[in-house]
Amino acid sequence: MSNKMQLSIQLQKLGSTRFAQLYPQQPIQEEVVKLCALSDFAFRSLESQPQLKDWLINPDEQFSRDVPAPFDGLDLQQVDENQCNKILRQYREKYWLKVAYLDLCCDNPISDSIKYISLLADMLINSANRWAHAQTAKTAGEPLDEQGNSLPLMVLGMGKLGGHELNYSSDIDLIFAYPRNVPTQGGRKRIEAQVFYTKVAQKLINALNQVTGDGQVFRVDMRLRPFGESGPLVMSFHAIEDYYQEQGRDWERYAMLKGRLIGTPNQYWDEFIQLLKPFVYRRYIDFSVIESLRKMKLMIAQEVRRKRLTNNIKLGAGGIREVEFIVQALQMVRGGREANLQTQSLLYALEQLTLNQAMDEQEANELKRNYLHLRKVEQYLQMFDDQQTQTLPDDELNQERLNYLLESESFDHTMSEIEQVMAKIHDEFLLVIGEETVPLDTCEGAFISAWDHGDVSFLNDIKDQWQVPLHDFKQRLSKVNIGNRGRDILDKLMPLLLKQLSDFNASGETFTLVCQILNKIVSRTAYLELLYENQGALKQLVLLCCHSKWIGEHISRYPILLDELIDPAALYKPTPLSAYKDEIRQYFLRIEHDDLELQMEALRQFKQTHQLRIAAADATGVIDVMKVSDHLTALAEAVVDQAVNIAWYNTVKRFGMPPNTDDEHKGFAVIAYGKTGGFEVGYDSDLDLVFVHNHDGNSSTNGDKSITSRQFYLKLAQRLMHLFNTRTASGILYELDTRLRPEGASGLLAINLESFNHYQQTQAWTWEHQALVRARVILGQDELRARFAQIRKEILCAPRDVDTLKQDVLKMREKMRTHLAKGNSEQFDLKQDVGAMTDIEFITQYLVLKNANQFSQLTVFSDNVRILTDAAAIGCITKAQKQQLIQAYIDYRSRYHVLSLNQQGRLVSRKEYQTDIESVTACWNAIFELGRVDLCGLKFVQSRDD
Repeated sequence: MSNKMQLSIQLQKLGSTRFAQLYPQQPIQEEVVKLCALSDFAFRSLESQPQLKDWLINPDEQFSRDVPAPFDGLDLQQVDENQCNKILRQYREKYWLKVAYLDLCCDNPISDSIKYISLLADMLINSANRWAHAQTAKTAGEPLDEQGNSLPLMVLGMGKLGGHELNYSSDIDLIFAYPRNVPTQGGRKRIEAQVFYTKVAQKLINALNQVTGDGQVFRVDMRLRPFGESGPLVMSFHAIEDYYQEQGRDWERYAMLKGRLIGTPNQYWDEFIQLLKPFVYRRYIDFSVIESLRKMKLMIAQEVRRKRLTNNIKLGAGGIREVEFIVQALQMVRGGREANLQTQSLLYALEQLTLNQAMDEQEANELKRNYLHLRKVEQYLQMFDDQQTQTLPDDELNQERLNYLLESESFDHTMSEIEQVMAKIHDEFLLVIGEETVPLDTCEGAFISAWDHGDVSFLNDIKDQWQVPLHDFKQRLSKVNIGNRGRDILDKLMPLLLKQLSDFNASGETFTLVCQILNKIVSRTAYLELLYENQGALKQLVLLCCHSKWIGEHISRYPILLDELIDPAALYKPTPLSAYKDEIRQYFLRIEHDDLELQMEALRQFKQTHQLRIAAADATGVIDVMKVSDHLTALAEAVVDQAVNIAWYNTVKRFGMPPNTDDEHKGFAVIAYGKTGGFEVGYDSDLDLVFVHNHDGNSSTNGDKSITSRQFYLKLAQRLMHLFNTRTASGILYELDTRLRPEGASGLLAINLESFNHYQQTQAWTWEHQALVRARVILGQDELRARFAQIRKEILCAPRDVDTLKQDVLKMREKMRTHLAKGNSEQFDLKQDVGAMTDIEFITQYLVLKNANQFSQLTVFSDNVRILTDAAAIGCITKAQKQQLIQAYIDYRSRYHVLSLNQQGRLVSRKEYQTDIESVTACWNAIFELGRVDLCGLKFVQSRDD
């Protein structure tokens, strides 16, 4: 049945123009005009294969659901990789074009379309598997069972693929397994089964996932396999069974419910299905799954907020995912005893649930109708341009297309219909799954009255200091339009908040800080609901604001961090130091390489999230100050690493690669100075970085827009600066300071490492060599790291005139103190006064530059504590001096962290640190062989030549 509406003038014109462009000498065919008007992908496909038009509109083909084999009649061992890629991609283009024609022009039922796409996908995956097996067996032989039969790689399709409900532009989730651990036979060299099947899996993935001139078959996602990204690509039946029995998690049960083997059934299929079944379906009625699904839905809601998704018909409230949750929850609860529910198909499961009287037939029919309506909308959205999207369009062309396909008079009407459908689904979701909320105890009426009347005198324990912030918050609230739902949630939330504040005996300043956060989120109902429905998160918010003003301000600036408060176990447990880089790589797997805007937001959100976890552990005493800096430094290094990968991808995409480079060997290194180089990054630290490379100016990149390697690395550095310093909705990433590079602000942003060496040898000032003491490579391939270490050691170990060195260091320190110190006779500047942190840093640098010529071990480390330890070990300072300097340094930094967390500057009572000040000053005088120093920090009493 075809759509009775007429195409709009804009769509008709677009379709006619495209038809004339494709078939200039042929009479107009309205169905093809319509197809070209409604789908950019269909137009591109006909442009690529114009002969498909007549095949497409053949009435016999419209009623056929044949799934022919792409390699029919071919010897798979003779099909090379390029030929394989072309055949699979042209097959995909041809049949996806057919499905688009059926849906957009013939009003094909969506249930038939998603089943047909799934069957076509099965054929493509199985064909790629057979080809990959044949290609691998050509040289390695193949594993055989006891009867001499080939043991194939088993491919488990997950998600909508597993349920025969694949959407038009979906990626595919796969898990690979093999039946027996036996080596290959018949090849030039025997290899173990694990090696053989890994090679097959890699070829299979490349055959589908690789983007060629003919496009891509599917994006292949392997993250659902046991152990995720860190797990082996393939596993034996035995290893998979052990994993799910011993380590399988609730979300994996939910995912495995949709698991379906793809390909030609063999004797091992039933064995594999039976070993998985006990993990998915319990023999008893299993209501524990409901709580697990609630948590999963909460995580999805967090992701929706994190990605700022709006109008998303899959993940939003009442979306496709909620229907899946409803049906799969009932399957998992009852499926262990009711075998007819053990199916991957959502639509079939719905039928069986009504037969088993687990769902009312009318409710099930309405849920099915609403689900299929959203699936149809999703299908249309993806057919417009063959893009995986579930977001309703915000551009006029695609809105017109959707209006036409849904036979809607306007986009407002379209939106209204979809919202009604989603509201009905969400109501059913709440009935089956529910969402936990925290009711206010009736005995806490005083907090309700205090909020309703804006008067703290209603409280039993009157908090006079709360009255002003409470009054101010209600005043601001009267000027903000938050809607009825937002006001209703806020009226429930605020008494809970007042109770939490009372439980923690919070100050007026803390109340003000919490209100500051609420002011930022008050018009965003999703965040108010988060705090209301998760009392644990509300408790953590109050607790952290009591501990740290910095944390409160941080959450206020980036409200998305409220999601982190839901799980206190994760909140107060920072990522292991060695895991930050791996975690950020995992974090970015779900982001397309070409979505630079989302990547920039993700970098900032990753940093902010982990800074919050570190600060939470810091503020509550879970980790000490040295560990805090270690974590903040490791976080900064991971962010730099990921940012370089993003900048590299975009620069290479435009200009190609310099010679002898690849994604792992970029010929590029990042040198960290200062706090970053010395493992002492703070919460608001900028990063002192210098960029170097190992290419000369004569070589060029291999892209269409070829440039010299020198220009390439300059553009790479510029892209990095853009990634870090651009202010997005989530602020800047870090403030990058590159002025420590050769020639300072006037020098090249990225410099050849040998040029860097020449500058350091011939032109650098003493203060630049001081800075080099705290320098280290934080990113770069091994040979660049080794060469920089060699250069640094040579510079630091160079012989120096001690008197000249001493005068240079003293002059620079005096200059810094004159311009930067803020202390006086009463208050002590922890950083810049006499006897403060900077004095200790200068002592350390002086010791290295003075003594490294004799004692090269002083150049091994770049942090102050270990340098001082080594200096004492070889006799440059006494053990007593070492202990005094390190103790003072730790005391200062610990207090500085506490002050930073409460945004209180760096001034403290001079009396409080008198012992440390005197110790550092005495060490300074002894090491620099000076006289007495005025402890008020005004000037050295002993005169010095200027």
